[in-house]
Amino acid sequence: MSTEPTRCTWAGTDPLMRSYHDTEWGVPERNARALWEKLMLDGFQAGLAWITVLRKRDAFRAALANFDPEAVARFGETDILRLLADAGIIRSRAKIEATIGGARAFLAMRDAGEDFSDFCWSFTGGVPLVGDGHHMPAKTDLSERVSKALKARGFKFVGPTIVYAWMQATGIVNDHAAACFRRNAAGKE
Repeated sequence: MSTEPTRCTWAGTDPLMRSYHDTEWGVPERNARALWEKLMLDGFQAGLAWITVLRKRDAFRAALANFDPEAVARFGETDILRLLADAGIIRSRAKIEATIGGARAFLAMRDAGEDFSDFCWSFTGGVPLVGDGHHMPAKTDLSERVSKALKARGFKFVGPTIVYAWMQATGIVNDHAAACFRRNAAGKE
C-alpha cells in the first residue's frame, strides 16, 4: 500500500498539476531561454488559472516556434492573426503582442551583453530564496523590483504578482510548504 506524499495544497488532485508540482515548480531554472518561456507563459496566465496554461503549454510551444526568441521576435501581424485564430492557446492580442515584445526585449538584452539568466538570478545573488513554508505572498518587495527592471527593458505582463509566481515556478524563490516533500529537494536539482 503506497501513500501519497504531502504536497503544497495548490497542487490539488489534478494529475497534471501534481506532476508539474512534483517535477518542475520550484526547481531552479538557469537556462535563459527556458526562464523567458516561463515568464511569457506566466504572462498568459494573468487572470486565469495556471492549469489553463499548463493544459495549453504544448500548443503554445507549437504556435510560438518552441519559444525561440529569434523566431518570435520576427512575428508580425500575419502571425498575430494566426495566433488569434488558434483555439489551442489563450487568444489575447495584448498577451500575444507582449510575448513578441518580450522576445525582442530578450534579444536586446542579449545583444547588449546582458544574459537573461544572469539578470534574473542577480536579484538573489544567484541562490534561491527560501520562503518560510507557511505564508505564500502574492507579491513581495523583490518581485516589485524585478517587475520594474523587466518593464524598464521593455517587457509587458510582468507586474509584481506575475513576476512572483514566475520566481516561484523557476526556483528563484522556494515557496514549497513546510510539510511538502519537495521543499528540501527543489533547490538541490
